[in-house]
Amino acid sequence: MSRRGTAEEKTAKSDPIYRNRLVNMLVNRILKHGKKSLAYQIIYRALKKIQQKTETNPLSVLRQAIRGVTPDIAVKARRVGGSTHQVPIEIGSTQGKALAIRWLLGASENVRVEIWLSN
Repeated sequence: MSRRGTAEEKTAKSDPIYRNRLVNMLVNRILKHGKKSLAYQIIYRALKKIQQKTETNPLSVLRQAIRGVTPDIAVKARRVGGSTHQVPIEIGSTQGKALAIRWLLGASENVRVEIWLSN
C-alpha cells in the first residue's frame, strides 16, 4: 500500500475565445519554448481559415477530426514466459484525445515539411 496520497485528477482549462477544453489541449500541445500567445495565434488563425473555407463551425470540424482519429484500443507489451506478446487494452477518453491530438499535429508537421521540401 502506498504511503503517498492519491494524485488529483487535473481537468484541462478552456481557452479564452471559444471556451473549449479541446482547443486548450491543442494549444498546449503546439506550445514551444513557453510562447503560449503564439500558439493561440496559430490555432485561432487555423480555426478562422476553417470557418472561411467550410462556412461551418470550426469547433465541430475540429471535434469531428479528433473523433475520427481517436483510438479505442492500444497494444501493450506483456511478457509471458520467455516471449513478449502484444496485448490489446482499452484506452480512456482523455488518453485517446491526447493521442489523437499528438497524431494530428505530427501529420500536419510532416505535410508542412514535405511542402517546404518540394519548393
